[in-house]
Amino acid sequence: MKKFNHFLQYVFIYIFFLIFKILGFKKSSNLGNIIGKYLGPIFRSKKSIITNLEKAGINKNQDIIASNVLGNYGRILAEYVHLKNFKNNKLNKYISIEGVEHFESIKKTKKPVVFISGHFNNFELMAMQIENSGIECAALYRPLNNPFLNKLMEKIRIRDICKTQIRKGRAGTREIIKNLKDGKSIALMIDQRVREGEKVNFFGNLATTTTIPAQLIKKYNCDVVPIYIERNNNNYFKMYVSQPIKIKKTKSIKEITLFLNVVLEKMILKNVDQWIWSHDRWKK
Repeated sequence: MKKFNHFLQYVFIYIFFLIFKILGFKKSSNLGNIIGKYLGPIFRSKKSIITNLEKAGINKNQDIIASNVLGNYGRILAEYVHLKNFKNNKLNKYISIEGVEHFESIKKTKKPVVFISGHFNNFELMAMQIENSGIECAALYRPLNNPFLNKLMEKIRIRDICKTQIRKGRAGTREIIKNLKDGKSIALMIDQRVREGEKVNFFGNLATTTTIPAQLIKKYNCDVVPIYIERNNNNYFKMYVSQPIKIKKTKSIKEITLFLNVVLEKMILKNVDQWIWSHDRWKK
């Protein structure tokens, strides 16, 4: 029965993808926003989003924020079929990059760095723009629970986002190290709860947080480069590339992880409704 439900979900999404492809980037993104706001609550509870906002101490405009978060989900889904045109620069008028000079300096040093970000919109553009800049990069991702959809998304990620994709997990950790030793930078999201992480403060509460970036920074002396993406006027993106940050090797794994969480918090607070609040980061 579960397999059948997964197949139905796949067919449902695939039909939407065909519609989004026909409509073009702007129209499909705007339709995705409407779908997310009005159908999203069926799949993602607004109540859970509001609960997470409360945990983070964000008590104003919670219902509006929750609605915008779901609209953002819809936009991101609708934009997947158009990532190919971002990759080949046909839609480059919709994205600008501040800090592109930092990409150039990273290329000149030929030293791998750890790029970090969170699930802002559209988060898939991060690894894509890193690779488009000429930096060899491997992106870490979490496979979807639906095997049919996951196969489709993996195809899109490899073809349209970043050629080297690494699945989260033990085998993935070995792949990260191999790619790092081969000279590739690593791009990953640090905002999802992970089983193997450490309890570290996040918006005033302990949250199980990945320590992979901290381990790479400490063991391989990598600089860390935070990247933030915001959406402007519904369909335009601005990507902020920070200057590479060198962290002292004397810092502990937990200290580095806490520092990265503080960086993430600052990103989230720039546009509160542009982060995916539906994940329970504080789940015990």
